[in-house]
Amino acid sequence: MTDPTNPARPTGGDTPPEAGVAVGAGRSPSVRVRIVAWAVALSTLALAGAGAAFYLIERARVDQRIAETIVQEISEFDAFAATAVDPRTGAPYTDPARLMQGALGHNVPDEHQALIAFVGGRPAYVQGAGVDQLTRSPEFVALVGSLTRGGTGTTEVDGQRIRYAVRAVLPAGTDETRRGAFVVATFADRERAELREVLRSYVLVALVALFVVAVGAWSVSGRLLRPLRDLRRTADQISSSDLTRRIEVTGTDDISDLARTFNAMLDRLQTAFAAQRRFLDDAGHELRTPITIVRGHLELLDAGDPADVASTRDLVLDELDRMSRLVDDLVVLARAERPDFLRPVPVDVGSLTDDLLDKARGLGDRAWRIDARAEAQIDADPQRLSQAVLQLAANAVRHTEPGQVVALGSAADASGVRLWVRDEGPGVPEADAARIFERFERGANPSREGAGLGLSIVRAIAGAHSGSVRLDSRPGAGATFTIEIPAAVAVEADPVEVEVP
Repeated sequence: MTDPTNPARPTGGDTPPEAGVAVGAGRSPSVRVRIVAWAVALSTLALAGAGAAFYLIERARVDQRIAETIVQEISEFDAFAATAVDPRTGAPYTDPARLMQGALGHNVPDEHQALIAFVGGRPAYVQGAGVDQLTRSPEFVALVGSLTRGGTGTTEVDGQRIRYAVRAVLPAGTDETRRGAFVVATFADRERAELREVLRSYVLVALVALFVVAVGAWSVSGRLLRPLRDLRRTADQISSSDLTRRIEVTGTDDISDLARTFNAMLDRLQTAFAAQRRFLDDAGHELRTPITIVRGHLELLDAGDPADVASTRDLVLDELDRMSRLVDDLVVLARAERPDFLRPVPVDVGSLTDDLLDKARGLGDRAWRIDARAEAQIDADPQRLSQAVLQLAANAVRHTEPGQVVALGSAADASGVRLWVRDEGPGVPEADAARIFERFERGANPSREGAGLGLSIVRAIAGAHSGSVRLDSRPGAGATFTIEIPAAVAVEADPVEVEVP
């Protein structure tokens, strides 16, 4: 179904969702939850990696220790067989059974190790842990019996992993029935069981550590994110009528800096909104006055009296001209905030000064002069600069008498360019100097004309050039208004002192 006035526009239930809005999308977890989740995840990864590395290293160390103990037992048996004598005969052992029996008497196996002497393929003497389990295993007995020349290896007995070494004992002149085998067997799983116990303890400690990490991350992230929560709460409480709320900042970290920046932004917004309200109030008052005057005279107009009609017409046109000038000034001030307010081009400051003097002559019968002319160039908007300087010249004309000096001048140095207007009028009282650049301010002795926006426009133009306007004045000694524009200026010559009669 479509809108009959616009066929491309769906209506009713066919209206698509707003672009960029995820339909049915759930709310993402809070930053605090995500910080805790990442902290726990990274800690889990680190602890798991450390535990796995520890287990692999220790297991290799256990296996190496098992191999070393087996080699040690075999070496001790070989040393005994080479040096020991039969206490019955006082001569070296000739009976494999008695040799191995003597060796077992001089050896103490480790905790999970068994020493077994096989004679004729059957166990004859045993010593150590788990020997019964090994000697009752037909597979293990058959395995040992098959190693007629000895050997090493790994096997399983009743599901347990066994590392073993067999040393064949067959003295010269003995028959097969007296064949001997000295066996060293270690229960590898039992050796590793202690490692698994340590690993289980590590897992329990790691779980406790993860809990501590989670609690600590929750607590620390809460303190760190408190300024953000205060910022959000403050932003929710801000309205167009109340911009006074601020975030309390105590720390010196990045989030505290963000809160300070937010407070500074609120200060600027509060100042801007207050200025906007004041501007609207003042503009409304200034526009309401001529409207009231026009309305009142039209209501009292005697249409039958040509003289009354003519005088009322002249008054109405004068008030409408004043309103038009006021609106134009307000438009200039509004445009001063736009990026396209200026159209900068290379400007010859000396030529601009001469042009400004020529234009200013038409403002009134004054002794126009040039104090100094800068021979330099600057990137600026010549029309806006002319507007500002001529506004200052017009103010000087309104506050001086015919024949008094009104001088223009320019100067340039490495810091920038200065344009000024100097007069010999009554000057500006110190109490007015700080406020005459505000909108709709006319000073303590305002002229009859104007709405008090001229100097505001001058300041806006200077500010658009990244500059400022300064007043130097003493009551009774005239006033000098200087527009300062910072720039990288190539000064070709010193300012030229010129006096134009």
